[in-house]
Amino acid sequence: MTVNKTTLVSSVLATGSLLIPARSALALDFDQDGPRLVYSLLLLLFIGSAVLFHFRNRMGLALKYSAVWLGIFLVLAIGYSFRGDVMMVADRVMGNLIEDRGSVANGEISFPAGRNGHFFIEASVNGEPIRFLVDTGASSVALSQADARRIGFAPEALTFDQPTQTANGPALSARIRLDSVAVGPVVVEDVRATVSNARLNQSLLGMSFLSRIGGYRVEAGRLILTP
Repeated sequence: MTVNKTTLVSSVLATGSLLIPARSALALDFDQDGPRLVYSLLLLLFIGSAVLFHFRNRMGLALKYSAVWLGIFLVLAIGYSFRGDVMMVADRVMGNLIEDRGSVANGEISFPAGRNGHFFIEASVNGEPIRFLVDTGASSVALSQADARRIGFAPEALTFDQPTQTANGPALSARIRLDSVAVGPVVVEDVRATVSNARLNQSLLGMSFLSRIGGYRVEAGRLILTP
C-alpha cells in the first residue's frame, strides 16, 4: 500500500493531538505545564518531519519510526506525571531489599523485620551512619566501642563507671550525650547514650531515643516510627 506525505503528516498530527486528553486525564495544570507540552509537541513534529524527509521514498518505514518516537514520548510523559508514585514504590522496594534503610510514607518511616525477627535501623548519629538493633528493653542508646570511635568518642578517654547488665553478663558503661540521632524524618537532639566496656557486636537503639519520638508501633511485620 502506498502512503503519501499528506497522509503521514495527518497521522502524526492526529496521534500527537491524543496527548492533550491523555494529559487532561492526569490532571494537567496548563498554566504550569502548557508551555512544556507545546514545546514537546513541536519537538515531536520536528522529529516526524525529519523522519519523513529522510525516508521520503519509504513511507512505511517512516511511519514505523514515527510511531516508535511517539511511543517513547508517551512513556516519558506518563512517567513524569506519575513520578511521585514511582518514587514511592521504588523507596518501598529498596526499604524491603535493604532492611535497615526503611521506607517513608505519610511522614512515617517503616522497617521490615529481619530474618531473625529483630528490627535493624540505619540512623545518622552526629552526622555519621550507624546501624542499630532496636531494643525496647534498653533504657538508653548503647554504642559499641567501634561505633563510638566513628562519631568522635575515643573509648580510652571515657570513664566507665556505670554498672550495666549485658547479654554477656555485668559490665561497666560510660555515659555520653549525642548531638542528634536521625532516622529519616524522625530526628531527636541531645540524646542520652552509653558506651560499654563489654565487647558489643551491635549498637542498640534504646528508649532514650524511642521514648522521645512521636510514637512507634509494629504492624504486619514492620516497625513504624512517627516523628
